[in-house]
Amino acid sequence: MHASSQPPALAKVLELAGLLPQAAVAAVLILGPETWHFAALSLGYAYPALILSFLGGMWWGLGAGASGAGPVPAWVWGAAVAPSLVALATAVPWAIGAKWPGPSLVVLGIAIFASLLVDRRLVREGLAPAWWMSLRIPLSLGLGLLTILAAAIG
Repeated sequence: MHASSQPPALAKVLELAGLLPQAAVAAVLILGPETWHFAALSLGYAYPALILSFLGGMWWGLGAGASGAGPVPAWVWGAAVAPSLVALATAVPWAIGAKWPGPSLVVLGIAIFASLLVDRRLVREGLAPAWWMSLRIPLSLGLGLLTILAAAIG
């Protein structure tokens, strides 16, 4: 665990890069030709689904890293698995030919917002570094908003 109250410099530099794919999707949906919209929506769905699963992996890693210091609360393991299950569930409408991707994008955007609750608790319980929220808040708010914007535009 980093003792510093500041995130590593490279993490800060790469922070905004995490928003670029979804910002590009929004730009294509607003400015691009109609023929590109389905591809943009598909990628705009895939990216937050992948990031949501990535968040679960980070939480699992934080729990695993802390396990040497004693038992990790059970909620951490459940929280770590949930994002991948939510992401998979949002693919079901596509798989069965139901309305997609709008509702799935909204669910993903809300799930990204809700991930901040887990992040905050990880910091509060000492499982994530003190600087964690300085990265997580802008990334989760930005990605959540861009994902819901894609649903609204698309």
